[in-house]
Amino acid sequence: MSQVVKLTISVPRDLISFADKVASKDKISRSKVISNCLSELARKHKIQLMEEGYKVMAEEHRQFAAVALALAHEVVPDWK
Repeated sequence: MSQVVKLTISVPRDLISFADKVASKDKISRSKVISNCLSELARKHKIQLMEEGYKVMAEEHRQFAAVALALAHEVVPDWK
């Protein structure tokens, strides 16, 4: 686990109330609720970046396959 740092932030009252309800229900601190939310946001961001990267890689592979297929047809004209 990484080092914990104390932080002062301003949050709308309704969100604090929600965090307090979650903390009470899950028997964890308000800080842990907020930390969990930030961790989930970071996880979603990482997944989004990975999805974008995989889409780029897929397009590069598609282009490579098209070039390879064209070259294969030049070398072996009747190749399917």
